[in-house]
Amino acid sequence: MAEQIKLTKNRELPMEKVRNIGIIAHIDGGKTTTTERILFYTGKIHKIGSVDEGTTTTDSMIQEKERGITIQSACITTFWKEYRLNIIDTPGHVDFTAEVERSLRVLDGAIMIFDGNAGVQAQSETVWRQADKYGVPRIAFVNKMDKVGASFDGTLQSIHDKLRAPVVPMVLPIGEEHDHVGVIDLMEMKMIVYDKDEQGMEFSVKEVSDEYKEAALKARAHMIEKISGEDEVLMEKFLNDEEISIPELKAALRKATIDRKLFPIYCGAAWRNKGIHPILDAICDYLPSPLDLPPIEGFNPDTSEAVTRKPLRTEPLSALLFKVQTDAHVGTLSYVRVYSGVLKAGSEVYNVTKKTTERIGRLLLMHADKREGLEEGFAGEIIACIGLKESTTGDSLCDKSNPISLSPIQFSEPVISLSIEPATADDQEKMGTALNKLAIEDPTFRVTYNHETGQTIIAGMGELYLEIVVDRLKREFGVNVKTGSPQVAYRETISANAEGEGKYIHQSGGHGQYGHCKIKIEPKNRGEGYEFVNAVKGGAIPANFIPAIEKGVKETLKKGIIAGYPATDIKVTVYDGTYHEVDSSEMAFKLASSYAIKYAFEKARPIILEPIMKFEVSTPSEFLGSVIGDLSSRRGQINGTTESGNFTTVMAFIPLEAVRGYATVIRSLTQGRGSFYMEPSHYDPVPREIQEGLLISKTVKS
Repeated sequence: MAEQIKLTKNRELPMEKVRNIGIIAHIDGGKTTTTERILFYTGKIHKIGSVDEGTTTTDSMIQEKERGITIQSACITTFWKEYRLNIIDTPGHVDFTAEVERSLRVLDGAIMIFDGNAGVQAQSETVWRQADKYGVPRIAFVNKMDKVGASFDGTLQSIHDKLRAPVVPMVLPIGEEHDHVGVIDLMEMKMIVYDKDEQGMEFSVKEVSDEYKEAALKARAHMIEKISGEDEVLMEKFLNDEEISIPELKAALRKATIDRKLFPIYCGAAWRNKGIHPILDAICDYLPSPLDLPPIEGFNPDTSEAVTRKPLRTEPLSALLFKVQTDAHVGTLSYVRVYSGVLKAGSEVYNVTKKTTERIGRLLLMHADKREGLEEGFAGEIIACIGLKESTTGDSLCDKSNPISLSPIQFSEPVISLSIEPATADDQEKMGTALNKLAIEDPTFRVTYNHETGQTIIAGMGELYLEIVVDRLKREFGVNVKTGSPQVAYRETISANAEGEGKYIHQSGGHGQYGHCKIKIEPKNRGEGYEFVNAVKGGAIPANFIPAIEKGVKETLKKGIIAGYPATDIKVTVYDGTYHEVDSSEMAFKLASSYAIKYAFEKARPIILEPIMKFEVSTPSEFLGSVIGDLSSRRGQINGTTESGNFTTVMAFIPLEAVRGYATVIRSLTQGRGSFYMEPSHYDPVPREIQEGLLISKTVKS
């Protein structure tokens, strides 16, 4: 097992020497293995752990150790030369994509890892887009160059074809597959050969041999041209065949990387301890410090005016709570990125999002599952707080006298649900408490209660996610539960315009109840969600009753109308109605709008939507026909195939309902050699016969 980590002694480094970075990739790309080598070579740990053996530093959960996957992002601090590296190791499995989303929201840079054999995979595209969304500069690392079928040029082509990313190779591999022994540093024109130490701590730096000289010179010329193309002064030198110095190239590449105009790319084999040292230097040379990025932007909630904060300790406090985690030893850990000012233990902070004041109990610098007590958290740091009771993921924390609201984190909606019930009466209360804690931890995890069936329903991003939740309930919280079959998160919508009128009139002596409204509904494009418009003119309905009308509409749509599934992609407009000066009330208009939306919905040719998954199946080519035939029988839409060695990857769109439990199927079809990956893509209407079946099922339950 990895030895006890060395805690941080010196945090007083200049801000320009700080790097907040994340490790991102497709599942099984080698993120945790690469992180483990970074920690080893920087002296943070003194023994390399193994993912397969469950001994890595950043995979501390029992479920991570057993499955050999990362489930929760882990923060850890280390040092390389005179730089401080604050690292977040993120999951690769799509079921835990929320961990990647919230990590990228607070990071300044990232290392994107690609499999040297598989190139750009499905989740590679997803995390690349997530990094684009948050404007995160990246360097890339082509891992597993020792793997059969590995190809540096093939991966570069895959990046060009699928990501259209302007990468600039900074190294060339010395050998590929079993012959991979190191890399050629194109900037310094040196060979780095890992021939001295199995753990890669010591290596040889040599002149480029004649065997690789021509290829290296050609690649270096290409590198210089790419870098010069982003700098006017260097471009002029390049066109005039003038010498460009290494410091000039590094400075230009640093600026281009921070501006996301170029992405330096390296290669190696993390598991074989090759190629990590150039990555460490690249983190320092090319990824930004907090000072290199624009000031954080937000707005003053009192005045709605735009506000910015520079990453300085002298600025007023601004911080974003990006992760909440239940810890068996200290209770709730709230992870925050401090963007400006100083966060002090024992101080009060203002939660702009909740409009409440909270007291910070203790501050911790996290080293995966180890922790170090702090008195203060400075601008540019990622730390954990103990003592926050009401603050949750996405909340902005600041100085009350200088409020700033930062943009929240956007999360995907869950796509699959599961009924769950306590095994015994003693588990009933414990289950509710545990589910509430898990829901606070992860915004993509939802807990609802079905009053019709008396069932508790949990929903998440995939079957593996829900499996982990059930396992955590048992191990962490001591709750034994029984579960039902996973249920697909269907949605309802409409395919035509319609109008509806709703009245609620009730007399029972004294003041009565009166509400009357007319609405019209229109379908919206897929993924556009719900929109409410107030088009009432002439005071037909007083303005103070409009919020009650919208509330009635939203609550009715959330419950579903034709089959009990939440309705979406609908524009609702209230345009007329009447009121009574004495008897009208918010409750009456809420009920009236509920009736109106039901009538209109049923006339608007309602349809049921199902989640469609972006699906990739990797299979030995000999089984390709069987795999494609099976996907087609499951209503799969085949989009194409790519070949790599003796394996073929099939890309498809397929309904989630059709691929539940597919892991068993693919093993059977490919003699245990195939694998698959899927992630949510979009919603499409279900076929008529399936919709009729869902409607019948709803009628039977009712």
